[in-house]
Amino acid sequence: MLFNSFEFALFFPVVTILFFMLPHKYRWALLLLASCFFYMFFKPIYILILFFTIIIDYYAGIWIAKEKNLQKKKRLLLLSIVANVGVLVVFKYYNFLTENLNIVLHSIKTTGEIPLLNIILPIGLSFHTFQAMSYTIEVYRGKQQPEKHFGIYALYVMFYPQLVAGPIERPQNILHQFHEKQQFSYENFKSGLILMAWGFFKKCVIADRLALFVNEVYGNVGEFHGIPLITATVFFAIQIFCDFSGYSDIAIGSAKCMGFNLMTNFDRPYLATTINEFWRRWHISLSTWFRDYLYIPLGGNRVKKSRWYLNLLIVFMVSGIWHGANWTFLIWGFLHGVYLITENMLYEKFPSLSTHNSKLIIFGKRILVFALVCFAWIFFRAQSAADAFYVIRNSVSGIGQQIQWILSNTMNKRLELLYLNQPSASFMIAIFFIFLMSVIHLRQKNQSFELWVSSMKKPYRWAFYYFLLIAFVCFGVFNHTDFIYFQF
Repeated sequence: MLFNSFEFALFFPVVTILFFMLPHKYRWALLLLASCFFYMFFKPIYILILFFTIIIDYYAGIWIAKEKNLQKKKRLLLLSIVANVGVLVVFKYYNFLTENLNIVLHSIKTTGEIPLLNIILPIGLSFHTFQAMSYTIEVYRGKQQPEKHFGIYALYVMFYPQLVAGPIERPQNILHQFHEKQQFSYENFKSGLILMAWGFFKKCVIADRLALFVNEVYGNVGEFHGIPLITATVFFAIQIFCDFSGYSDIAIGSAKCMGFNLMTNFDRPYLATTINEFWRRWHISLSTWFRDYLYIPLGGNRVKKSRWYLNLLIVFMVSGIWHGANWTFLIWGFLHGVYLITENMLYEKFPSLSTHNSKLIIFGKRILVFALVCFAWIFFRAQSAADAFYVIRNSVSGIGQQIQWILSNTMNKRLELLYLNQPSASFMIAIFFIFLMSVIHLRQKNQSFELWVSSMKKPYRWAFYYFLLIAFVCFGVFNHTDFIYFQF
């Protein structure tokens, strides 16, 4: 079920009302059934995959906690990890690995080829796989007691707000909340609705409108060069942020309405002044997952410098391939690894770079980080590596003539180059709301969005509510577009 659908507009209030009407001891069953219903809207049969991994990890957690022999504990953990990763490999990476292996076989003149599987990737598989793995790892480390209630554990994996695109929760944060009796709180409910409204605004008013421009260019890259390619790339950077952070806001907000606290997943990442800071602000639940379960076990930065840099590259390349079975994602991850290594080397050689923080320098750093992130997004969005390299080669091609053409024409003609075959009004609406969102991000300072809104004086606060509602109704794009991260 999509958050931006009519079905969810009915599903959410019904489930929330029933949740508070039922006695506490039955609420877990309601949420588990609701989560199953929510997930089965996509492809019902795939819920069996979820149950398969849930059963394995549930018993693995209990057996790991009971086992005293360290080697046996490790084998049980390995069994759980192999089961989870095995499902991921079959559904997400089998065809990618097979296609590349067939290319190698053909290059050495081997007859025949390995057949591909005609299967569809279960929605959100990478997310609930990582969440399930965090449970068994934390039990193995002794930081989490095994969950004895099978229904509660199943709900931990399947909780509908964050089931298909996160945040990727840790058992220490969410499991105990399912056991606690959640009382209705007006403040929680209000904060949840405010966050959901902001998420819907970012998704429907900004992200889905920008998708019209981005899809036009990246679906036909050979037809464009120069400024349109740059515009589409910048638009995609904003689109993917609004799309994914919008989903996270709706997920966190819908859980908040019932009294559950999910972790923050985005913190205005395009205000970052370094790549390191960008990754502390972007997809926080995933970046901290890789930090705790891959980067630190590899040695983190507690090893010699060359190994530290290798650790960074490994983590970001794994992060890249986590996003998708395509060389473009691997390159995207590699680029961010190179960015971080280069940044660390520069700050180590020129420490004054971190101390000069006038407003102008901060602005310049933000522009540089945004430009580097946009460059990497080319590989993330392109349908193939060939398309990505075409965009890079042709982004500067003919810009001089395009600028000349812009300067020698009327305002309407000047802007035609930016419209990317879309209505001019749609372009101006997108620019206006991007600017508005940027101003709000700056005004928030160190506050969360819902606290920033709640701190407004009552007339301004209600004016803002009405503004979001009017913007959503009048300028939202309602084509039930999937959230970008559903494909991962």
